[in-house]
Amino acid sequence: MILRKMALAAMLGLAAAQPGFTAEFTKGEVTKVDAKQKKITIKHEALENLDMPAMTMVFVVADDAMLEKVKPGQAIEFIADRVNGRITVVEIK
Repeated sequence: MILRKMALAAMLGLAAAQPGFTAEFTKGEVTKVDAKQKKITIKHEALENLDMPAMTMVFVVADDAMLEKVKPGQAIEFIADRVNGRITVVEIK
């Protein structure tokens, strides 16, 4: 009985460790870059991983260097996710 409980606990632990959703790139257009505040405004399609509809919103960036590669009016593909409770752009291509 104890062995069965240990096996069940191990399986539940492994299941919890697996990521539930892998974020995919979302298409968007940069409307503003604020390097001083480390923010970018993007008009984007729905963010499926965050269950958000298409809209224009301000994001913080995970890495300041991302802001050097973009400019207003530029079409991008990006990944946004929650980082420390803030919706953050974690990758741009």
